[in-house]
Amino acid sequence: MKTVAIVGGGITGLAAAYHLEAQAKATGLPLSCRLIEREPRFGGKILTERVDGLTIEGGPDSFISMKPWGIELCQYLGLADHLTGTNPDQKQIYLLHKGRLVELPEGVMTLVPTRLWPFVKSPLISPLGKLRMGLDLIIPPRKDQQDESLGSFVKRRLGKEALERIAEPLLAGIYAGDANQLSLLSTFPQFREVEKNYGSLTRGMMARRSAVAAGPARYTMFVTLKEGMSELAEALTKRLDPATRMAGSFVTKVHPRSTTYEVVLADGRNLEADAVILATPAFVTADLLKQLDPLLSDRLIKITYVSTSTVSLAYKRSGFPHPLNGFGFVVPRSERRMILACTWTSTKFPHRAASDHVLIRCFVGGAGREALALEEESTLIKRVCEDLKAIMGISMPPVLAKIYRWEKGTPQYNVGHLERVTEIEKMTDRHPGLFVTGAAYRGVGVSDCIHQGTQTAEKVLAYLGLTEHR
Repeated sequence: MKTVAIVGGGITGLAAAYHLEAQAKATGLPLSCRLIEREPRFGGKILTERVDGLTIEGGPDSFISMKPWGIELCQYLGLADHLTGTNPDQKQIYLLHKGRLVELPEGVMTLVPTRLWPFVKSPLISPLGKLRMGLDLIIPPRKDQQDESLGSFVKRRLGKEALERIAEPLLAGIYAGDANQLSLLSTFPQFREVEKNYGSLTRGMMARRSAVAAGPARYTMFVTLKEGMSELAEALTKRLDPATRMAGSFVTKVHPRSTTYEVVLADGRNLEADAVILATPAFVTADLLKQLDPLLSDRLIKITYVSTSTVSLAYKRSGFPHPLNGFGFVVPRSERRMILACTWTSTKFPHRAASDHVLIRCFVGGAGREALALEEESTLIKRVCEDLKAIMGISMPPVLAKIYRWEKGTPQYNVGHLERVTEIEKMTDRHPGLFVTGAAYRGVGVSDCIHQGTQTAEKVLAYLGLTEHR
């Protein structure tokens, strides 16, 4: 019997544990797992609360359907019938521009306009700014394949206005980062490929839009689960052997032994494992490995994180002053607002609120604005409500407010990230049986983390010599 210790019970650790146990049950592998999570529940940032007919997400509210791993896992778990897409009738996105909400022009695809006339009519970009964006059609592509910041790339191809008024606020809603620091090759590598293959970002994205439009789509771009994202974490947890689940347990150290590892818990217990998966944030992994490999620990700590908070507010629908005709809005830094972005949840996913209520969710914090996310609770709610009054005209008090803080919760894929991760993986390979995985490395989204957890589980099976038994 081989034993695998998985430290970190977020979606990556859950996916790894589920895959290992599923393979063991299906093929009779001599394998047992221990999934160790310091919090009393599993799921990490996937956190759903269901209150008075409201489904409130503390963390991610959906995942991308184009990355198949999330949908595939839901199908394996028998949750296919629970998958639901976004509202097809009200899918507009707005940007705050000079204090007003302005609709993102139709045809903008991942930051890039792919339809001419809606963009020409939009007030978001000045006439000179639009001309500058048009130069993308003639500016030669970059010849080398070196990494660069997203900000540098967008400014080089489309100009400063496009970066500040469209790209940066949309990116901040995804990575909570600084576009001038975020790595192009780690976040949107397809942009470099488009530039290389088409010579123009606009031309390439127009071709991609035509290809997407030509194919059938079973799901909308973003999908979720009817009862909230926690359905996924709960289903995974229930599928695990009760002996596997170790919630409320805190690992302090990982020690190598002759052919195994000793996992030391804060309560004094020691677990012996043939393989160890560290599915923890990079700074936690660095601390666990400080004595084992100080140089590897130093590399891990260089992956930085930022803090964010989400503020969900529910209102009575009667008398609510805004039509909520879209998915929500994002806010450029130049607008100097507390809110980074706002999702109109009860429009995006109508089943998340009863018909007599509306539900919205605001995002605060991120790179350069972390202190805002850590404000005292009453101050945070007050300042968010002040922004919503100025932007949306909401003067009525919310009937419910929920804050979820994610201190050092979002890893930053800054320029050179891929090289850092490659080096970390090579250094980890010097310790056979030790594996690192999770949002810090090769994708922050739910589907990415599922994929990484599953891939790591496969590496563990190969390392333990159990692959041939399958």
